[in-house]
Amino acid sequence: MHGKPEIFNTDQGSQYTSDLHTKELLDNDISISMDGKGRALDNIFVERLWRSVKYENVYLQAYDSPRSLRAGLRSYFEFYNQERFHQGINYNTPQSMYLQADAA
Repeated sequence: MHGKPEIFNTDQGSQYTSDLHTKELLDNDISISMDGKGRALDNIFVERLWRSVKYENVYLQAYDSPRSLRAGLRSYFEFYNQERFHQGINYNTPQSMYLQADAA
């Protein structure tokens, strides 16, 4: 965890436009950014992440409870960030790129 975000960007799904969700963000001084309606490509990096999560983990596992799902996803995201090489960042890991940027 790296602290509170300055901006929270989402699509305009009902879960994100609800009063409960927007109030939580505003109460915590987090700016709200929403993509335009019908602009799925605005969020293409997150969409690609969730595709990887589903095809590399969720669809291959037989999670039988919310607890096992949380544990499995925690393990997958550790792998995804610390061990899995990503073509889009010259076959580095996200963690190595983060540490390089942090050191600069």
